[in-house]
Order: sequence, then structure tokens, then C-alpha cells
Amino acid sequence: MTLKIEPGGYALSLTLPPGLARREVEAFLERHHDWLAERLQRFPGDDGVVGEGSIVPIAGERHRICHTGKLRGLTEAVSEGGERLLRVSGPEEAIGRRVADYLKKEARREITERVKIHAAASGKRFATISFKDTRSRWGSCSARGNLNFSWRIAMAPPHVIDYLAAHEVAHLTEMNHGPRFWALCESLCPDTASARGWLKERGTFLHALRFEAS
Repeated sequence: MTLKIEPGGYALSLTLPPGLARREVEAFLERHHDWLAERLQRFPGDDGVVGEGSIVPIAGERHRICHTGKLRGLTEAVSEGGERLLRVSGPEEAIGRRVADYLKKEARREITERVKIHAAASGKRFATISFKDTRSRWGSCSARGNLNFSWRIAMAPPHVIDYLAAHEVAHLTEMNHGPRFWALCESLCPDTASARGWLKERGTFLHALRFEAS
């Protein structure tokens, strides 16, 4: 039996051999109770509010929020002692907002780079790129070539970010989801199927995180 946290910190995964008795599974979980409890404490609470010690994925890699206690300073992702951290300064009540600001910056940097690459590959021009906290869709493309994205995509793995950029760029050619659209999308991003599956399975988690306490 193996128990692990999925890449990015989205879920706990328990792998069992075939035919294992339930009592053996329960005994295994009981033996690892303290390990589970310690790690689950790092996830955002039931209300989903991000704060000190929370685990937030950045480009698909789980980072623990570490409040520096300093009034001023940059929000930066670092590796320390084998652990990925996101160092956040400022008042403690502003941690969530500062983390969101960092994610918005990362989304703009990553998406803009990928959009330019895919637009050049498809021979199309886009008008603008903007970012919002949309919940109904991850991105959109207007008839005028304005591309819109959810900044929460910055928490997803690189191949998912690349797919979303390719998806909206493909709409510059095909304003639908027909066969020609998907063929173009897959030519721009060979990982289209995998990325779509990832968003379907784990995208809800990214939307559940709250960066502003009510």
C-alpha cells in the first residue's frame, strides 16, 4: 500500500493491491494517522481561505505559504530545505490578497508568452489579453480577437497553461468547438487531451480557494 499527496497538493492518493481486506486498509490508515493529520492541516480550511501555512499550487507544484512578518517586501517562490515556499510579507490579514496578486502576475507572464508562440504558429493576430477571476470558464475569445483568461490557471501545471493558451488562440481561426477547432488545438498543443482531463478532474479545487476572507 502507498499513501501520497498528489502533485500540486490537490488530493491524497491511496494505492491498494488487489483483494486486500478492509481491516488491513483501516489498520494502515490508523498507523499513518499522525502523518495524515499533519499534512491535512496545511490545506486551506473548510472555508477555503488561503493564509499562513496553507498549501497553494504554483505551476502545478505545491508551495507552503510562509508569512515573513515584514511589513514590506516581494512575494517570492523559493526552495528551502527541500520544501517549496511562497514567502509573503505585509499584514497577516493581507496574505490571501498578496498571494492572488502573485498568481495574477505569473498568469500574465506565462499565458502571454504561450499565446504569442501559438499565435505565430497559427499565423493569427490577437488584439488584447486580459485576466479575470472567472468561474464559468477558464478562457474566452471575442470576435474582435480579445483573449480573456482566469488568472487561477497559474496554479495549474505548465502543460495545462499551454493548452489553455492554445485553446483560445485556436478560436482566432475557429469560433466553435467543431472537429477543425480540436484538430488545430491539438496541433498547437499535443497535450490537449491530458490537459482537458486535468482541468475536468482538478479545476474545481483551484476555483474553491479563497484569497479574500469574508
